[in-house]
Amino acid sequence: MEKLKKRWGIENNWQIIVIFIVFAITGSTASFIGKPILNFLNITPESFTTVGYWVVRIVLLFIMYQIMLVCFGWLFGQYKFFWNFEKKMLRRFGFFKEEK
Repeated sequence: MEKLKKRWGIENNWQIIVIFIVFAITGSTASFIGKPILNFLNITPESFTTVGYWVVRIVLLFIMYQIMLVCFGWLFGQYKFFWNFEKKMLRRFGFFKEEK
């Protein structure tokens, strides 16, 4: 636990618990609302190929997850941690420039 706190720059165990809860809620919510959003946009395996449908669904889930992660992090009082986490992840994908 101490190694994780040091790596993430966290001061206490409650923050770790809250962070894990935010990750769980965000993942579950993104997965849960993904299919209704695709249905609303009329994107189904029948309207696309099966592979195309899953590619669109994964991209949509990825985008929704990133946005919701920061929002839920803010709701749980961990905005700074999740915003820094987002910037780091987006940098790895090449979407966010390195700060100098």
